[in-house]
Amino acid sequence: MKVILLAGGFGTRLVEFTDVIPKPMVPIGGKPMLWHIMKTYAHYGHKDFYIALGYKAEVIKEYFLNYRALNADFSVDLTTGDIVPHQLDSIDWRVTLVHTGDKTMTGGRVKRMREYIGNEPFLLTYGDGVADIDIQSLLSFHKKHGKLITMTAVRPAARFGELEIDGDSVTSFKEKPQLHEGWINGGYFVVQPEFFDFIESDATLLEREPLEQATLAGELMAYRHEGFWHCMDTKRDHELLEQLWTQGKAPWVV
Repeated sequence: MKVILLAGGFGTRLVEFTDVIPKPMVPIGGKPMLWHIMKTYAHYGHKDFYIALGYKAEVIKEYFLNYRALNADFSVDLTTGDIVPHQLDSIDWRVTLVHTGDKTMTGGRVKRMREYIGNEPFLLTYGDGVADIDIQSLLSFHKKHGKLITMTAVRPAARFGELEIDGDSVTSFKEKPQLHEGWINGGYFVVQPEFFDFIESDATLLEREPLEQATLAGELMAYRHEGFWHCMDTKRDHELLEQLWTQGKAPWVV
């Protein structure tokens, strides 16, 4: 299936990096966040990617345009200009890069991809969240219920320790537990092409009218992902993901 990745936002809460590069290009373990997400999909056989670009689109375009050179050793004959690669990355993805406007909202970016997707179901996610999600299980869930759209629901890790108190006595303390309640939108959607009609214009936020209307129509279903999920919104998030990678404890690695 075709995979749309939303990679056009400004990433204002990660300004330490996004003054220079778009948020999906912030590196974890020397590889852009976008690459980590794509590796998850490719692991399950989905290698036809459509990246919706906006802010600093040229950075992402240059990365994929020069991907072979950036990810291999090579020799250059400076007389002829001939290049001989060594240890080529054998990655077999197809990547389509589409500038969807600097100020276009998330829904508008999705709609602008319609001509590339055609009349077929597709996968969709954001360019700033990693998970150890089973894409095949997600797809099976979507096909079984027959509705227009499946959203992956996740329980994020809490930022602070959780106390349970009886009177003045602490009966339970858990340092930064995963929330027991409060499912949130974790991205990783499966979408039928009819959903494009729920999006009005470039100014439409995917998370507002389109998904709200799909909910009212009974067409939005939740796939509960109980495993690891983490977005990269802040410098603190980046440091956590980098630490997991460095320690060899990154759950999303496939």
